[in-house]
This record gives sequence, structure tokens and C-alpha cells, in this order.
Amino acid sequence: MSRLFFIFNFLLLTLIICFPAIGSALEGVEKKTITITSETFTTDNRKSTAVFEGSVVAKTDEVTIYSDRMTVSYSDAEKNVKEIRATGNVKVHSKEKAIFSKEASYITDEENIIFSGNPKVIEGDNVITGTRITYFLKDDRVVVEDSRVILQNKQGKK
Repeated sequence: MSRLFFIFNFLLLTLIICFPAIGSALEGVEKKTITITSETFTTDNRKSTAVFEGSVVAKTDEVTIYSDRMTVSYSDAEKNVKEIRATGNVKVHSKEKAIFSKEASYITDEENIIFSGNPKVIEGDNVITGTRITYFLKDDRVVVEDSRVILQNKQGKK
């Protein structure tokens, strides 16, 4: 049971560090409580995976991640998370910004988050869509493939 507790806590720590960068809502914050709920939670130590399935919600004070399934792959020896993959109806919501896609993957070695499957970013009335959106954490930059950007010009009435 202690190994399961360790894996779960490590997963939580990784989510706290990685996913908040999407909306930069938790930038500079060292510790944050995160609550993950799902219909089922399964860990497989032989395959070095932890899987949350069914109405998955990972929530902090500023960021909420929704998906049908979230799989965490970790190295067996060091217990380091290698990849987090959220699939099915993925939504990342932070304040007035939301990102929708069919799949989102965080790859630790590459330090990026890839949104695929009709990804769409909405901030207020502005919308960005593409076939794939990659957020590079190290460089704090985003690449949108086959992009379409709709910006609303908010001018005051004279």
C-alpha cells in the first residue's frame, strides 16, 4: 500500500508542476493541493503505469483538467514520471482560458505538452484552432500547426 501511496503522491506533484504552466496560473507557486477524482484508479507496478478512468477531474485552486482517461507512465527504478496522457474529451480550464482537445500528452524528457485531436484554445472571445498545439515549457512558447486564429478587437464606443 505504501508504494501505491508513493505513486499517487508523485503523480499529484507532477501534475502540480507540469500542467499549471498551460495557463500560467500557478507560476511561482511551490506547493498546491490537487484533487483527482475518477470512477476508477488502477496502478500496475509491472508496467509502471497508473490509470484514472471515467469522468477524470484533476483540480487545483486555479486549474482544472477534465478527461475520460488519464494514464501516467513512470520509470520503475527512479519512480520519475515519464509521460502523462489525458484522452477523451480533454479540457484544461484556468480563469478565462480553456483548452479543448481529444488528447493531451506531457512528455517529461522533451518538456512539452502536445494537444491533438482538434485542439482549440479559447480566451474570452479569442479562439485559436489547429491540428496540433505544442506548448514548450522550457521556452514558454507555443506552436500551432495548421492554425486558424480569431481575435476580437475590443474598442470602446466613442
